[in-house]
Amino acid sequence: MYGNTPYAGDDSTDRAAHAVLTPDQRRELRRGVVGVATRTRAFLPDEYVIGTELTAGLDGSPHALVAVHPPIGSPVSAGISPDDDDFEREGGIISAEDREEVARSLAAQAALQVKQSVNSDVDATAR
Repeated sequence: MYGNTPYAGDDSTDRAAHAVLTPDQRRELRRGVVGVATRTRAFLPDEYVIGTELTAGLDGSPHALVAVHPPIGSPVSAGISPDDDDFEREGGIISAEDREEVARSLAAQAALQVKQSVNSDVDATAR
């Protein structure tokens, strides 16, 4: 509808620059994102809800999201946008070190959301 406006631009060249994922690449990306979610789940109690999503960015490039919704407080998330070199890398799209780092960061951010949401009058159960 608005494709003929001068500010709309022509995004057909941008989309063509990003290849569509093959089924194997999509499975590998999903496996990596699920690995991040599984590792995050290991750091947090069952009250935290953890989910993943694979989508395409505005330019057609693949984008993965891992989100954590704490029992109270705001949800936190981490986005992963692999480039063409990541698909060629030995050890998978998301390396074991990156999975661990993202999982620890998400767990810490989610725990911080809970801590900031809890009233300071509550006694700590552990130190």
